Amino acid sequence: MTDELKAKPGRKPHEPTDAQRQLVSLHATVGTTHETIADILGIHKETLYKYYTPELKQAREKANATIGGALFNKAKSGDTTAMIFWLKTRARWRETVDISNEDGTLKPEPVAAAVMAALAKIHDDTE
Repeated sequence: MTDELKAKPGRKPHEPTDAQRQLVSLHATVGTTHETIADILGIHKETLYKYYTPELKQAREKANATIGGALFNKAKSGDTTAMIFWLKTRARWRETVDISNEDGTLKPEPVAAAVMAALAKIHDDTE
């Protein structure tokens, strides 16, 4: 290898600053894509992963905890929509009506009768 090739300077290694780490965390928390975060920092996406993996991993979990906590507090304070959402997503509540027959089949006549009975019950409950 010639001295001329050895002397050719390459790109300096990336050295993350505290401000850059904070910027990565902020952007990752609000859902900015990794490609965009790398562009903002002026680095390649692989460099972003190499130096900022902890910030990228923790940001999503911090955001979920923050929003989850706010939703939980709204549900605790009596917000019906928040309560329903929480129970459907966290407690696996479902709004279903079982229309199968007693023997587990779905024969049309008994199913139709079960549907009509369920609709009548729903109608009675809303009055």
